[in-house]
Amino acid sequence: MTTYLTGQLLIAMPGMGDPRFAGAVILLCDHSDDGAMGLIVNKPVTEVSFAEMISQLGIEATQPPKIPILYGGPVETGRGFVLHSAEYGDEGGTMQVPGGFGMTATLDVLEDLANGEGPDRAVMALGYSGWAPGQLEAEIGQNGWLTCDADAGIVFGTDMDGKWEAALAKLGVSPLMLSAEAGRA
Repeated sequence: MTTYLTGQLLIAMPGMGDPRFAGAVILLCDHSDDGAMGLIVNKPVTEVSFAEMISQLGIEATQPPKIPILYGGPVETGRGFVLHSAEYGDEGGTMQVPGGFGMTATLDVLEDLANGEGPDRAVMALGYSGWAPGQLEAEIGQNGWLTCDADAGIVFGTDMDGKWEAALAKLGVSPLMLSAEAGRA
Protein backbone atom coordinates (compact mmCIF):
# COMPACT_ATOMS: atom_id res chain seq x y z
CA MET A 1 0.00 0.00 0.00
CA THR A 2 1.34 3.42 -0.94
CA THR A 3 1.28 6.23 1.57
CA TYR A 4 0.76 9.47 -0.30
CA LEU A 5 2.76 12.46 0.86
CA THR A 6 0.80 15.32 -0.73
CA GLY A 7 1.07 18.37 1.54
CA GLN A 8 4.20 17.09 3.28
CA LEU A 9 7.66 18.62 3.27
CA LEU A 10 10.55 16.66 1.80
CA ILE A 11 13.86 17.41 3.51
CA ALA A 12 17.01 16.49 1.59
CA MET A 13 19.44 14.33 3.51
CA PRO A 14 23.11 15.37 3.62
CA GLY A 15 24.09 12.57 1.22
CA MET A 16 21.74 13.78 -1.52
CA GLY A 17 23.55 12.83 -4.70
CA ASP A 18 21.88 15.40 -6.95
CA PRO A 19 23.41 18.86 -6.31
CA ARG A 20 20.20 20.56 -7.49
CA PHE A 21 18.50 19.18 -4.38
CA ALA A 22 21.34 19.57 -1.85
CA GLY A 23 19.89 21.16 1.29
CA ALA A 24 16.44 21.40 -0.32
CA VAL A 25 13.09 21.65 1.41
CA ILE A 26 10.24 20.79 -0.97
CA LEU A 27 6.49 21.13 -0.48
CA LEU A 28 4.89 18.15 -2.21
CA CYS A 29 1.89 19.53 -4.09
CA ASP A 30 0.84 16.19 -5.54
CA HIS A 31 1.80 12.57 -4.88
CA SER A 32 -0.01 9.56 -6.30
CA ASP A 33 0.57 6.30 -8.15
CA ASP A 34 1.31 8.51 -11.19
CA GLY A 35 4.35 10.13 -9.54
CA ALA A 36 4.99 13.26 -7.51
CA MET A 37 5.34 17.01 -8.04
CA GLY A 38 6.63 19.62 -5.62
CA LEU A 39 8.25 23.01 -5.27
CA ILE A 40 11.56 23.78 -3.57
CA VAL A 41 10.84 26.49 -0.98
CA ASN A 42 14.34 27.44 0.16
CA LYS A 43 16.40 28.25 -2.94
CA PRO A 44 15.94 31.89 -3.92
CA VAL A 45 16.48 33.20 -7.44
CA THR A 46 18.28 36.52 -7.12
CA GLU A 47 18.55 37.45 -10.81
CA VAL A 48 15.01 38.86 -11.02
CA SER A 49 12.50 40.40 -8.61
CA PHE A 50 8.76 39.81 -8.63
CA ALA A 51 8.19 43.40 -9.82
CA GLU A 52 10.64 42.90 -12.71
CA MET A 53 9.04 39.58 -13.63
CA ILE A 54 5.50 40.90 -13.83
CA SER A 55 6.74 43.91 -15.79
CA GLN A 56 8.39 41.53 -18.30
CA LEU A 57 5.04 39.75 -18.61
CA GLY A 58 3.30 43.05 -19.38
CA ILE A 59 1.27 43.05 -16.17
CA GLU A 60 0.39 46.51 -14.86
CA ALA A 61 1.10 46.73 -11.14
CA THR A 62 -0.57 49.11 -8.72
CA GLN A 63 0.65 47.40 -5.53
CA PRO A 64 3.32 44.80 -6.40
CA PRO A 65 4.21 42.84 -3.28
CA LYS A 66 7.74 41.77 -2.46
CA ILE A 67 7.30 38.05 -2.76
CA PRO A 68 10.29 35.76 -3.12
CA ILE A 69 11.16 34.17 -6.45
CA LEU A 70 12.41 30.63 -5.87
CA TYR A 71 14.04 27.88 -7.89
CA GLY A 72 11.19 25.37 -7.73
CA GLY A 73 13.10 22.56 -9.39
CA PRO A 74 14.75 21.43 -12.60
CA VAL A 75 11.59 20.67 -14.63
CA GLU A 76 10.11 23.40 -16.88
CA THR A 77 12.28 26.15 -15.37
CA GLY A 78 10.73 28.75 -17.68
CA ARG A 79 7.32 28.18 -16.14
CA GLY A 80 6.13 29.93 -12.98
CA PHE A 81 4.08 28.51 -10.13
CA VAL A 82 2.64 30.56 -7.27
CA LEU A 83 2.49 28.66 -4.00
CA HIS A 84 0.09 30.49 -1.71
CA SER A 85 -2.18 30.39 1.30
CA ALA A 86 -5.42 28.46 0.78
CA GLU A 87 -7.88 31.34 1.11
CA TYR A 88 -7.10 32.34 -2.47
CA GLY A 89 -8.34 30.24 -5.35
CA ASP A 90 -8.58 30.67 -9.08
CA GLU A 91 -11.59 28.61 -10.20
CA GLY A 92 -10.24 25.69 -12.15
CA GLY A 93 -6.65 26.99 -11.99
CA THR A 94 -5.74 26.36 -8.37
CA MET A 95 -4.59 23.02 -7.00
CA GLN A 96 -5.55 22.78 -3.33
CA VAL A 97 -2.72 21.30 -1.29
CA PRO A 98 -3.45 19.78 2.14
CA GLY A 99 -2.16 21.79 5.08
CA GLY A 100 -3.59 25.16 4.05
CA PHE A 101 -1.83 25.73 0.73
CA GLY A 102 -2.77 26.28 -2.87
CA MET A 103 -0.75 26.29 -6.07
CA THR A 104 -1.78 28.37 -9.07
CA ALA A 105 0.04 28.54 -12.39
CA THR A 106 -2.16 31.01 -14.29
CA LEU A 107 -1.52 34.68 -15.07
CA ASP A 108 -4.62 35.59 -13.04
CA VAL A 109 -2.81 35.05 -9.74
CA LEU A 110 0.09 37.26 -10.88
CA GLU A 111 -2.34 40.01 -11.93
CA ASP A 112 -4.17 39.73 -8.60
CA LEU A 113 -0.89 39.86 -6.65
CA ALA A 114 0.27 42.88 -8.67
CA ASN A 115 -2.90 44.74 -7.72
CA GLY A 116 -3.12 43.84 -4.04
CA GLU A 117 -5.95 41.33 -4.54
CA GLY A 118 -4.00 38.09 -4.36
CA PRO A 119 -3.45 35.59 -1.57
CA ASP A 120 -2.36 36.70 1.90
CA ARG A 121 0.90 34.76 1.64
CA ALA A 122 2.74 33.66 -1.48
CA VAL A 123 6.03 32.67 -3.06
CA MET A 124 6.71 32.24 -6.75
CA ALA A 125 8.68 29.27 -8.02
CA LEU A 126 10.35 28.94 -11.41
CA GLY A 127 10.25 25.30 -12.44
CA TYR A 128 9.20 22.35 -10.36
CA SER A 129 10.51 19.08 -8.99
CA GLY A 130 9.00 15.93 -10.43
CA TRP A 131 9.28 12.20 -9.90
CA ALA A 132 8.13 9.30 -12.06
CA PRO A 133 5.88 6.61 -10.52
CA GLY A 134 7.75 4.92 -7.65
CA GLN A 135 10.83 7.14 -7.99
CA LEU A 136 10.23 9.26 -4.87
CA GLU A 137 9.43 6.19 -2.79
CA ALA A 138 12.71 4.62 -3.93
CA GLU A 139 14.67 7.78 -3.06
CA ILE A 140 13.08 7.88 0.42
CA GLY A 141 13.93 4.18 0.84
CA GLN A 142 17.55 4.94 -0.08
CA ASN A 143 17.79 7.57 2.68
CA GLY A 144 17.60 10.52 0.25
CA TRP A 145 14.73 12.34 1.97
CA LEU A 146 13.02 12.79 5.31
CA THR A 147 9.39 13.92 5.46
CA CYS A 148 7.41 16.02 7.90
CA ASP A 149 4.14 17.91 8.07
CA ALA A 150 4.21 21.16 6.12
CA ASP A 151 4.39 24.38 8.07
CA ALA A 152 3.37 27.77 6.64
CA GLY A 153 6.12 29.43 8.69
CA ILE A 154 8.70 27.35 6.86
CA VAL A 155 7.08 27.48 3.41
CA PHE A 156 6.47 31.25 3.42
CA GLY A 157 9.28 32.27 5.78
CA THR A 158 11.94 34.70 4.62
CA ASP A 159 14.96 32.98 6.23
CA MET A 160 15.85 30.82 3.24
CA ASP A 161 19.08 29.57 4.83
CA GLY A 162 17.24 28.49 8.00
CA LYS A 163 14.38 26.52 6.39
CA TRP A 164 16.27 23.22 6.14
CA GLU A 165 17.20 23.25 9.84
CA ALA A 166 13.69 24.44 10.79
CA ALA A 167 12.15 21.51 8.91
CA LEU A 168 14.53 19.09 10.64
CA ALA A 169 13.65 20.65 14.00
CA LYS A 170 9.98 19.76 13.39
CA LEU A 171 11.15 16.14 13.51
CA GLY A 172 13.31 16.75 16.56
CA VAL A 173 16.44 16.11 14.48
CA SER A 174 19.67 18.06 14.71
CA PRO A 175 21.68 18.40 11.48
CA LEU A 176 24.68 17.12 13.44
CA MET A 177 22.87 13.77 13.98
CA LEU A 178 22.49 13.11 10.26
CA SER A 179 24.84 10.92 8.28
CA ALA A 180 25.47 11.22 4.56
CA GLU A 181 25.64 7.42 4.38
CA ALA A 182 22.56 5.28 3.88
CA GLY A 183 22.15 2.32 6.15
CA ARG A 184 19.78 -0.48 7.06
CA ALA A 185 18.82 -1.38 10.58
